[in-house]
Amino acid sequence: MNREKLESVIARYEKLSAEIADPAVIADTALWSGLCKEHTALAPIAEKYAELSRAESDLAGAEALLSDPDMKELAEEEIGEKKRLIGKLEEELKILLLPKDPDDDKNVIIEIRGGAGGEEAALFGADLMRMYKMYADRTGLHWEDIGINSTELGGVKEAVFMMSGSGVYGRLKYESGVHRVQRVPETETQGRIHTSTVTVAVLPEAEDVNVEILDKDLRIDTYRSGGAGGQHINKTDSAVRMTHIPTGIVVCCEDERSQMKNRDKAMKVLKARVYDYYNSIAEKELAGRRRSQIGTGDRSERIRTYNFPQGRVTDHRIGLSLYNLTDFMNGDIDEMLEALRLADITARLSENE
Repeated sequence: MNREKLESVIARYEKLSAEIADPAVIADTALWSGLCKEHTALAPIAEKYAELSRAESDLAGAEALLSDPDMKELAEEEIGEKKRLIGKLEEELKILLLPKDPDDDKNVIIEIRGGAGGEEAALFGADLMRMYKMYADRTGLHWEDIGINSTELGGVKEAVFMMSGSGVYGRLKYESGVHRVQRVPETETQGRIHTSTVTVAVLPEAEDVNVEILDKDLRIDTYRSGGAGGQHINKTDSAVRMTHIPTGIVVCCEDERSQMKNRDKAMKVLKARVYDYYNSIAEKELAGRRRSQIGTGDRSERIRTYNFPQGRVTDHRIGLSLYNLTDFMNGDIDEMLEALRLADITARLSENE
């Protein structure tokens, strides 16, 4: 464990503790709020360090008793316990000292697109959208549709929706990639197993401070959105198409009847995609220098297979197979998400060492 770095963090935490109690700082709401946020982020490290200091003090006390014949056996037992505790606390502090992804606490925009497999890919895309929404409902997250391009059989060619809540991106960022399904499609009459693919992209919602989109770099077109007809057919040009000229990124939104609401939603998606575009370039440069990576790797990478005949879901990045596919498709994905998070932590610790 890097003691120098740890002591630097603790010194910063103690300085912040004094600053946020300073009346002059409290009077500056923006400054005080920022310092409180940093103080809260460092608090788990400070608390764990306090535990470590107590354990090391107890160890020194026990070692001092070794010279006393009457206390030696008890002291040896205490020394063993404290050494095990110190080792555990040091490992926990190593994890806490890892650089935190600044996007982890952000809301996310999830994009699901059918890949190889035609209608079956679209149907599985709808299943994945349902899976993530059920996960949100199970864990107290909020989701909101931005745009759904459905097929006649109930599949989705493309689905875009937002998910918000505590640490959403940190939980779901490992879901980006190609998801493969092996099953007998509803459209199959011979009972043959087909393989289809769906691409998932999980993008952190970009704030104005993260990405700036200039008016001169933006082209906005409006058009009449499609629909099934009847009384709800859209008779105004409320649908919006935004094009970011420097990157060529295009976003369409026609989910709302209000053009203004569609513009707001489209802008959120556009900012997220532009932020992700430039972030991905930096990530690829970093990945080239890394020995191992779980992360939010290449979107073209096949990350997971859903095998329905065997009731199995396998994540190929960490070699984990779970045999609870029905529950998994109903949003019970916590075990997989946690395994991916721990694998990423292990890889990063290995790099640091």
